[in-house]
Amino acid sequence: METRVLGRTGRQVGVVGLGLWQLGGDWGEVADDDAFALLDAAVESGVTFLDTADVYGDGRSESLLGRFLAQRSGGPQLTVATKMGRRANPHVADAYTLDAFRGWTDRSRANLGVDTLDLVQLHCPPTEVYSRDETYDALDTLVQEGRVAAYGVSVETVDEALTAIARPNVASVQIILNVFRRKPLERVLPAAAEAGVGIIARVPLASGLLSGKYDASTTFAESDHRTYNRNGEAFDVGETFSGVPYDVGVDAAQRVASYTPQGATTAQLALRWIVDQPGVSTVIPGARNAEQARANAAAADLAPLDETTLEGLRGVYDDAVRPHVHDRW
Repeated sequence: METRVLGRTGRQVGVVGLGLWQLGGDWGEVADDDAFALLDAAVESGVTFLDTADVYGDGRSESLLGRFLAQRSGGPQLTVATKMGRRANPHVADAYTLDAFRGWTDRSRANLGVDTLDLVQLHCPPTEVYSRDETYDALDTLVQEGRVAAYGVSVETVDEALTAIARPNVASVQIILNVFRRKPLERVLPAAAEAGVGIIARVPLASGLLSGKYDASTTFAESDHRTYNRNGEAFDVGETFSGVPYDVGVDAAQRVASYTPQGATTAQLALRWIVDQPGVSTVIPGARNAEQARANAAAADLAPLDETTLEGLRGVYDDAVRPHVHDRW
């Protein structure tokens, strides 16, 4: 698999990584054996960047990944990223303190079975956290203390990303970027490239919409955020179907599917579109089983998309999706 440098971490990572939100249970249940099988399949397929968070299953995702890492012997170097902050209760800006950072990262280090976290990211905190000097002073202290090797941020909005990119020690920015969420192409990706900051593209399939497999009758488990967060009841609505109304997204995804190259899947088309964007370090689709993990990784093998396809996908966005998302994030 092609590799790229992940911003100021200096680490080489595969252009297709793996997001591990699914292992926390918010997409329906994934059994332990299935979790280990999909991790094996991903790594065997060339995935070297794994992204989790302390809040996914209240530590279950981290712990499963830690057990997987402990069982490995040899193979390529993996880069493991986690996130912190969403466990704060209440989730307010004043909760983001050095003491809290120490406690959160100590728990993640124990879950993952490591002394030093490769990359820790602020997990979509209240907007003002990105502007506070004390936030970055505390993160620098974590590096000095050896708790983390590098730090980054996970953001909801373009403005939050640009605020973080301006800070000298921010290694990476994780942001929603996909065929249905194109706004980061305008300013965020160029600013990150100029600053040497890595871009981690999340929600790449718009919560599965861009697989082209859903229709108006598709239902999801009650424990699945695609049921309980459609209107932003639990967290930012942009995290579910990328903020696109479900019926709009289903119709738009069918149009996207018409551009799928022969021999590929619509999901692979959507992932390849992200890989092709200048400034992207890695994209982190999730998976619920080994087959999905292998198929996602195979998107890295597709040829870059041709201009006809790119124009067609741009047209789908402009015609159907832009009015619902472009000015919100």
